[in-house]
Amino acid sequence: MPRTRRLDRLRGFAAIALLIFVSASARLAVGQTAVTTYHYDNYRTGWNQNESVLTPANVVKGKFGLLHTVTLDDQVDAQPLVVPGVLITAGNSQGSHDVAYVATEGNTVFAIDVHSGAVLLNPNFGPAVPNPLGCTNNGPRVGINSTPVIDPGSSTLYVMIYTQDKSGPAYRLHALDLGSLTDKITPQLVTASHTLTNGTTFNFNAKYQRQRPGLLLANGSIYAGFGSFCDFAGNLSRGWLLGWTAGSLTPFPANQLLDQQATNQDNFFLSSIWMSGYGLAADDGGNILFVTGNSDPNTYDGVTNIQESVVKISPTLTTVLDLFTPQNQVGLDQGDVDFGSGGALVLPDQPGSISHLAVASGKDGNMYFMNEDNLGGYSPSKNNVLGTYYVGGCWCGHAYYVDPADGVGRVVSSGGSNVQVWKIQTSPKVALTRLEVSGSIGGQQDPGFFTTISSNGTANPIIWALNRPLATAKAPLDLFAFNPDGGKKKSAIKLLYRSRAGFWPNLGGNSNLVPVVANGEVFVASNKVLEIFGLIGGKARKK
Repeated sequence: MPRTRRLDRLRGFAAIALLIFVSASARLAVGQTAVTTYHYDNYRTGWNQNESVLTPANVVKGKFGLLHTVTLDDQVDAQPLVVPGVLITAGNSQGSHDVAYVATEGNTVFAIDVHSGAVLLNPNFGPAVPNPLGCTNNGPRVGINSTPVIDPGSSTLYVMIYTQDKSGPAYRLHALDLGSLTDKITPQLVTASHTLTNGTTFNFNAKYQRQRPGLLLANGSIYAGFGSFCDFAGNLSRGWLLGWTAGSLTPFPANQLLDQQATNQDNFFLSSIWMSGYGLAADDGGNILFVTGNSDPNTYDGVTNIQESVVKISPTLTTVLDLFTPQNQVGLDQGDVDFGSGGALVLPDQPGSISHLAVASGKDGNMYFMNEDNLGGYSPSKNNVLGTYYVGGCWCGHAYYVDPADGVGRVVSSGGSNVQVWKIQTSPKVALTRLEVSGSIGGQQDPGFFTTISSNGTANPIIWALNRPLATAKAPLDLFAFNPDGGKKKSAIKLLYRSRAGFWPNLGGNSNLVPVVANGEVFVASNKVLEIFGLIGGKARKK
């Protein structure tokens, strides 16, 4: 059966949906946009093509600015989610609200009214794990590290929560009611096992595994990827991909362990799934795509150890369907230059002979342009991909939109410190052409950042970006808005707006933050704060 790549076929697990639904706990208002998953959809395009309020003409100083600052209890690594028309059934503010959901490292989930900034609900789900394994590249504690996912059809928010139990650290997958933020069913303790190459059983141990990539809701199931804390305990930590049936939270009978080898010279395994928090992606066949990190050099075989690779897994997690591994994978392992520092973006259908495409980048700054139906495998002599393009070191993940000038798709890369816009060429050969580059957005920490694109259909596109903290007092973050001009080769992208948008005092851990645009407002969650931007004077809200 032929696959299609239209966003409207993602059904209930789509991140952007113009829906009208009524349930016991939620009602999505007519004409409003819900952001229910990381980077808006399961392809991870980062594109909200239903933004009719914010335009390049009004996202400027004097018209656009900060509306509300909401105090939170801890650092936020997860992307905010937004659902209009939620029927809040608990607390002191019951009734219908347009809600932003923000999960913190303190294991608190906040429900916030997007118009007033009022906290509607903020249940806490237990003590976070302090300084896991002594790893300092997060905050002082790890609780909810990954972006949750919402099923609007059942009014359920799925979230992975890391708690310090009496017996040690533990992960539990929760299914929360959107209106009360209480558990619909008993949370599922995360356990797993896999057979190694010597026939022994390797068991999942939450003490050594970090659940950082955004959760994925696809195929009526929840998927989560796991990596490590600072590559510590490399003898005990490995990359896992696990799945559960949505609703019941029943664990899948199968899982994927990315390094199944029983021994190696250095007793160092990993092959983590981390991607700087970027979400696991899915194509129209429901196959799961992600990128893996480093392992012990010279242990790669593409079967029992799949490090430094884009990997495509079947929906049941039983089969590795395809992969791409750069030719220099040994050097990437040796230098700790993870390909897996960035996520995999699946592109919507393109015209031409190769319609299913994907891109991914890592620490070395190369962006690989791939045929998603034939990722390229591994060759020690060349990269069997459609193209390799340098974008700058990428602790990041790319985005996509269609330009109004020519109706052709664009990849927005975010390696280094520059937004770059690449035109997708489909004939006579499939390639990318760089058209536009922004000035540096600055910031310190590792290179790379995250973007979001808003537009009304294809009209009035705006590229939104957050830099990593500036090297000044309190380590502030800035929000940027850029206007792509539609395709003058190698032109500069016009800066529309720049403003302070929170702080990030934890300089030892990257601020892998994503700006969220929905219904005339922009949401930025950072350290102990959510800031909401919009048109000044309350004109940002279309009711």
